[in-house]
Amino acid sequence: MTDLALSLLVLATILLGLGAAYLWRREGLRRQAVLMLVLAAVMAANVAIWAIPNEAGQSLVNSARDPVGAPD
Repeated sequence: MTDLALSLLVLATILLGLGAAYLWRREGLRRQAVLMLVLAAVMAANVAIWAIPNEAGQSLVNSARDPVGAPD
């Protein structure tokens, strides 16, 4: 389930970036474009936090799949 959520976040981040680029070219909609880019950056940071492993090689995605103390 976490794979689906992260995939949707990445797809939404890409679409927000494309939408912001489209709005940037239109007159009077630059504020919305900047807000869309800020939201895309926040979403990308969330994906990075969940997916990038730490020094021990563990990521939050792996921790969510294999909770400590779960029966095998």
